[in-house]
Amino acid sequence: MSEGPPDGSATPPTASGEERAVGALTASGVPFSLTRHGRVRSLEEAAAARGVEARDIVKTLVVRRGEGDFLFVLVPGDREISWPKLRTHLGVNRMSMPDAATALEVTGYERGTITPFGSTTAWPVVADVTMTGRSVSLGAGAHGVAATLDADAALAALGADVADVTDPA
Repeated sequence: MSEGPPDGSATPPTASGEERAVGALTASGVPFSLTRHGRVRSLEEAAAARGVEARDIVKTLVVRRGEGDFLFVLVPGDREISWPKLRTHLGVNRMSMPDAATALEVTGYERGTITPFGSTTAWPVVADVTMTGRSVSLGAGAHGVAATLDADAALAALGADVADVTDPA
């Protein structure tokens, strides 16, 4: 996999998480608005701070498909990964969530700040179909920073594989 943001822009991996994410979002050409708020303790607090519904917050989860093989799974806030659906969709028998240190190592982002935009490695993106057709709020590389944008435009910019991979939480 290549170094730098998934869009190939020149934002260096040594930049702060927010700088990398915002640089990659800007380079993608997808219009977005940035919201900054303090740390939050729940999805509901994050939604209130961002002025969106909980279902409009999209979590970026890092999933290990195999040794050294990861992907991002985009999951709306009111849903959770359906492991059987995701395994079937990807044609694999086993998957797991890496620990926080591994997630940081393979994305350049701490848990709670992870986004596919500006990741130090451009892992494949699988997005749940329920996030399409609306505006969503994604983490933007730092705690308390989020980008609100059109989901369909973001998914196109990321080359995301859109599929039914979640269940209601």
